[in-house]
Amino acid sequence: MYSALHARPEGAEERTMMFKIQKMAVVGIAAALALTGCAAGTTGSGGDEEGDTLRLGVVTPVSSFAAWQARWANESPYMQAVYDSLLTASPENEIEANLATKWEYNDDNTELTLTLRDDVTFSDGSALTAEDAAASLLGFRDGGASDSTVLASVTDATAVDATTLKITLAEPNPALLTYLTQNAGLVAPAELAGDDAAATKPVGSGPYVLDTDATVVGSSYVFTKNEDYWNPDRQHYDELVLSVYTDPTALLNAVQGKQVDVTTALDLTTVPQMEAAGYTSYPVDLNWAGFLLSDREGTVTPALGDVKVRQAINYALDRDALSDAIGGGYGTPTAQIFPTFSPSYDESLDALYAYDPEKARDLLAEAGYADGFEVTMPRGVFPAASFTLLGDQLAQVGITVNWDDVQLNDYISNLVGGKYPMSFFQLQQDPSDWQLAQFQIAPTSTWNTFHVSTPE
Repeated sequence: MYSALHARPEGAEERTMMFKIQKMAVVGIAAALALTGCAAGTTGSGGDEEGDTLRLGVVTPVSSFAAWQARWANESPYMQAVYDSLLTASPENEIEANLATKWEYNDDNTELTLTLRDDVTFSDGSALTAEDAAASLLGFRDGGASDSTVLASVTDATAVDATTLKITLAEPNPALLTYLTQNAGLVAPAELAGDDAAATKPVGSGPYVLDTDATVVGSSYVFTKNEDYWNPDRQHYDELVLSVYTDPTALLNAVQGKQVDVTTALDLTTVPQMEAAGYTSYPVDLNWAGFLLSDREGTVTPALGDVKVRQAINYALDRDALSDAIGGGYGTPTAQIFPTFSPSYDESLDALYAYDPEKARDLLAEAGYADGFEVTMPRGVFPAASFTLLGDQLAQVGITVNWDDVQLNDYISNLVGGKYPMSFFQLQQDPSDWQLAQFQIAPTSTWNTFHVSTPE
């Protein structure tokens, strides 16, 4: 659990270092993001007409193309290409129609009824019905996706008729409509729910179809226009090519070599070089990056079960230096995951832990760790220099980090599985505080990786 989240004064010792970080979309001259309803772009060659190919740089290969196993965030471009979601969200996070044209709750918000379009077909030619939508929802809930818990309150999903879907909840879920705009709301044929074949050969109703012959798994994924798509206004290109760059240097070289039209930046310190190559950057306050003290009960690393040790770690980390090193000048140091415009944001929390290595050493001594202790952490995702800085700061107070080098896909599954007692990672800022809490704080949430609760 994130020790940064308790606002009560007596819990101050359980917070941790973090900072807001801007997501950078670095866009080629005259090109813009164009996947599934985003702003229309231009040709990959820099012309003024739509069509041809959009070359998108992505930072991770797809884990699975199966809708019931779908991940979001960095893997959302793959899913948005081949699938439609029940609902969609505007750039202002307003819920809008998509496969569902109408939706309505009952009086106590435990039943959601959606009316679906009757003119949508899958890429195999079969009609999309409410039965497919119901099976997809239940498949995602039960399929072991990394954030399947977002549908934990769904007790059933049934097709009332071919175009009417009813979702029954054990209790009201204020974020359900938002979840239905994301991976939890993707719809595939009913018979593919739970079918491993969909992991490599997706069947969806989305604007593009995966070209398995042209795709090089793990490296480059090619999608061709779905000629029977129900909403052709969303198809700005004839072909999409998603090229994988898991290394910041490789991504920078691809940008400088004009091998991509659009990409996000793995290392924000490289953005000036990308701009110098003729690209335009569009910063968005989308994520926070922070030090996750997950093992607060000391299950894997006993030292972390002592609150004074967790306090010491907070004092040992220099948020300003880390923000500069990792955020490249685009980050804002903070002690909480809630953005400044959130009702849950508490400005006073940001002043709780000034960088103070001496105080950190004193707290470790009081906890019985005057000689420090060892801990294993994953290393990856961020530039190597970032982990060097983290390790150096912890070493200065006597904490020795043994690093495991982990690739991005394994990085996420290892963290969610509770392999590491503490880690440095980046997560999104969700549209609502309730949604953020359910994803990152609550005892059953995905990113409360040890599922720790503090009843008091």
